[in-house]
Amino acid sequence: MKSNNSLDGQIDAIRGFSRFYTRKLGIIEPKLLHSAFTLQEARIIYEIAHRPTCTATDLTRDLGLDPGFLSRTLQALQRRQIVTRKPSKDDGRINELSLTAKGRATSVELERRAREEVGSLLVSLEDSQRAAVVQAMTTIEQALERPTGKKPAAFLLRSHRPGDIGWVISSQAKAYAAEYGWDISYEALVAEICAQFIKNYDASREHCWIAEAGGEPLGSIFLVKGSDDVAKLRLLLVEKKARGLGVGHALVEQCIRAAREKGYKKMTLWTQSILVAARKIYQEAGFKLVATEPHRSFGQNLIGETWDMEL
Repeated sequence: MKSNNSLDGQIDAIRGFSRFYTRKLGIIEPKLLHSAFTLQEARIIYEIAHRPTCTATDLTRDLGLDPGFLSRTLQALQRRQIVTRKPSKDDGRINELSLTAKGRATSVELERRAREEVGSLLVSLEDSQRAAVVQAMTTIEQALERPTGKKPAAFLLRSHRPGDIGWVISSQAKAYAAEYGWDISYEALVAEICAQFIKNYDASREHCWIAEAGGEPLGSIFLVKGSDDVAKLRLLLVEKKARGLGVGHALVEQCIRAAREKGYKKMTLWTQSILVAARKIYQEAGFKLVATEPHRSFGQNLIGETWDMEL
């Protein structure tokens, strides 16, 4: 019998784990998670939903898909009114992919089923066991995903969990103090907003997303109920080291999609004129500047701005 330390033994161990894991998650079923979609279709829907912009070329490159297979799959998803194509604003020769209203609803449902499936695997484990499983998976990903230097690190958007809100408060306070000289009163405001979010959290109308790469938080955004018809976008943050990766655009687009799915008719936000990068993201996402007002806050003279968007 070959030693488990030999290459053959290691290959057998990895193949065995792969068979176990795909069976556990139901990946080898004809349709993923008892849905109407295959694993490949669900992954394509996920990628389109979680990218600020997406083209067939992007998917072919990043997912390693055969162009012909991808083309046929996209055509099938278009016939099912899940995906639509439209010419790029920057280059009319390129078609950008996006989800239809039905596609967005499908993405939300697939995400719900996936979370329930994984949750059912983890619920019987002790906290230490769950942490060990997650750490083992992170180790596998980091070991096998070798950096090429050709493209920025991938990131994901996830829901907030214990400890994240404290990180948001700390990161917001540090970032604005370092970059704009805002005083501790801004930290107090962020802490108050976050405390109210936790205290009054309504999962059917509100949400917080954390952008993450390699287990490290890179940014955040909040969807908060303003009224039955109006949602507030609050506390967008992208860490300095993650800027230029599309994190801000992805967070804002996710917030807008969720507001539509939750039935809001309008979205509003309050920002400052000096936050040039954030203002550009809001404008590109479709927000319109509707009001400005000079004020003295956080130890600085600022110009507050209100931006609105009809959903």
